[in-house]
Order: sequence, then structure tokens, then C-alpha cells
Amino acid sequence: MTPTELTTPWARISAHWSAPTWLRTAHLVTGLPIALLGSAVIGVLVAASVLLVWTVVVPVVALLLLFEVVRLLTQVQRSRFSAFLGVDILPVPRRRLSRNPLRRLVEEARTWSAWRRLAYHLLAPLTSGIGAVAVVGVWAGGLVTGVFAVRSWILEETVESVAFVLVSGSLLVAGPWLARGLTLLDAIAAEALLGPSVSDQLVMRVETLQESRAEVVDAADAERRRIERDLHDGTQQRLVSLAMNLGMARATLTDLPEPAREVIVQAHEEAKLALKELRDFVRGLHPAVLNDQGLDAALSGLAARAPFPVRLHVDMPERVSPTVEAVAFFVVSEALTNITKHAEASGAEVTVEQRDGRLHLAVRDDGRGGADPGRGSGLRGLAQRVGSVDGILIVDSPQGGPTTIRVELPCA
Repeated sequence: MTPTELTTPWARISAHWSAPTWLRTAHLVTGLPIALLGSAVIGVLVAASVLLVWTVVVPVVALLLLFEVVRLLTQVQRSRFSAFLGVDILPVPRRRLSRNPLRRLVEEARTWSAWRRLAYHLLAPLTSGIGAVAVVGVWAGGLVTGVFAVRSWILEETVESVAFVLVSGSLLVAGPWLARGLTLLDAIAAEALLGPSVSDQLVMRVETLQESRAEVVDAADAERRRIERDLHDGTQQRLVSLAMNLGMARATLTDLPEPAREVIVQAHEEAKLALKELRDFVRGLHPAVLNDQGLDAALSGLAARAPFPVRLHVDMPERVSPTVEAVAFFVVSEALTNITKHAEASGAEVTVEQRDGRLHLAVRDDGRGGADPGRGSGLRGLAQRVGSVDGILIVDSPQGGPTTIRVELPCA
């Protein structure tokens, strides 16, 4: 199944029709002993948990073993369907369970797919028994009546011989169709009870999409770091060299005509301005200090460069993932830029706290307020960047101020 594909039991048994008759027969015959053994083990574990319920420990152990036995029997049945019919029953995604026995038992008991698998193994003796007896009876009846037909023909009992031939032929012709119908019903029941339900498939799809999105976000962040490194080590160094050469020419070539000196002066100033803009761009893209020293140091640099006083409080016992650090830095950087351009504020406060596996950010200013994510592309960009890592963005900005931007990000 592809990540974007939802299938039904009917859609996944098309390969069943290509199985030859003898494999269908073998499937039905082998299903009975497996079903009987499985139901016997399940019955013993259930009986032990009921009869020894007063011990408390035995029922817990027995029920935990019951779910493990059901899981093992399910794997055996999947192998049987794959080997004889070519039907691959998709496994149900297994969730992480607690190591605490009681909690693990509760989690198992609350899983609907576990009860569906148990229902199949409890019904399997009946369905497999009917299937095995029916198909073996038809094939055996066809062969036995064929033998009687030959005997009657040898004894020159024409009427009896013709009757036995008709019965034998009917049974042998019906055998393949009976085997096909019974295995079809068995495959449908197995797909419905042993395979993933539509809700399970949706869970699998959501998990796959989350993993894909996380990979895309990480790849984009890695690409930003690469661009920052290339600009810092390449283009920025060339601009530094150019500005230094123009500065030396400006200081030493004093005997040039005034127009030529003006050109050198303008070129020097433009080179310095371009270098400053490039440095600001590189810092906003992905500052090297964020990788080397973490979010606290990077935010301290942002606060120091702001054109207004910024109070910064960071409480992070440990570093979070690089992608989350990059998102947090971008949020604070963009918020401070918006305050500089639009808020007319005299100061701001940035708070970063790590608790309960989440990173909480708050950026407050005493400006004129009125910030609306629906009208400004900057706030929409913040919301998109925060949403890319399953974060939450809340903007509180009444007219007249103050404005508070709250962000909650997962640490992992």
C-alpha cells in the first residue's frame, strides 16, 4: 500500500483468484489444525485468568500472554494466506506500549485491532472446520464414487456405473468452485479482522505524511545552513577583501583627480553597505552562532542589534532539535523586525522557556498594536513556519497595544 492509498478487503484479494485449486485445498486443510491449536491456547489462557483472578498476578500475566499469542497466531495466518493464496494481508501498525505490565495490559485492551484479531482466531475453528470438511468431503466423495463407478463397470452394472460416474463427475467439477468460494470467504474474513481497518490505514497515512513533512523541513533547514555557510565563507569574504582594497585606495591615492577620488569613495561606501546587508541577511538566514552556541546566544545577538531596548529571558536546561531552534530564532527575528518597522515601540521583551517537552516563546512590545495575521505577510509567514513543525502561534494585538506573540513548539 502506498502512503496515499486506502484499500478495502475486496481490493486486496485480487491475487487470490490466480491460486491453483490444489493450493486452495491445502490452504483450507492446513487452516484447521492451526485454528484448533490457537483456540486451545487462547482457551487455556482465558480460563487461567478467570479461575485464578484472586491472585491478581496470574490474570495479568495470562492476558498479556494472550495478546502475544494472538499476535503470533496472526503472523502464522498471514504466512498461510501468502504461501497458499498469494494474498498479502497488511499488518496492523503496532504502537509503542508501556513497559509497566498493568498499563501495557490496559493499552492492549483499548486497542480495537487486538479484539478484531482475537475474534478471528476464536471463529477460525468453526470456519476452518467447515471449509476443511467440505472440501475434503467433496474431493473424497468424487474419488470414492469414481472407484465405485469403475467397479460397477467391471461388474457390468451399467445403471449403477452411469449413476456413480455422474455423481463423481459432479463432485469433481464442483470441487474447484467450492474451494474457490470457501477460500474467498476466508480471505475476506481475514482481511477484515486481521488486516488494518480504514482508521488504521488513516493512522498509517498520517504517520507517513508526518515523517515526510519532517524530512522536508529538515532538508530545507539543512539547505539554509549550507547557503549561510557558502555566503559566509565565499561571497562575504570577497566583499570584505573588496572593501579593504577600496579603503586602502581611498587612503593612499590622494593625488588623483577629484572625480576619480569621488568614484573610489562611492565604491568604498557601497561595498561597506553591501557587506553590512549581506551580514544581516546571513544572520537572518541561519546564523552560525545558532549551530555553535545554541538559541540563547543567537537570541542575545538579535537583542543586542535591535534599535530599541530588548529584555531577554531564556530558560532552557538543554538544547532542542536544530530544526526547532531555527524556527524559534526565525520567529523572534521576524517579530523584532516587525516591531522595528510597524509597532513604534520603545522596548520589547522576549521570553523563552522549556517545559513539559515543549518550547514556549513570547515576544511582547509596548507599541501601537493592531497586528493582524490575515493582513500581513510577515505574520502569515510566521504561522506557516511554526505550523511546519506542529507548533502553535497566537497573536494578541489590540488597537493601541500592547502586542504579544506567543509560540509553542515541540522540542523534538
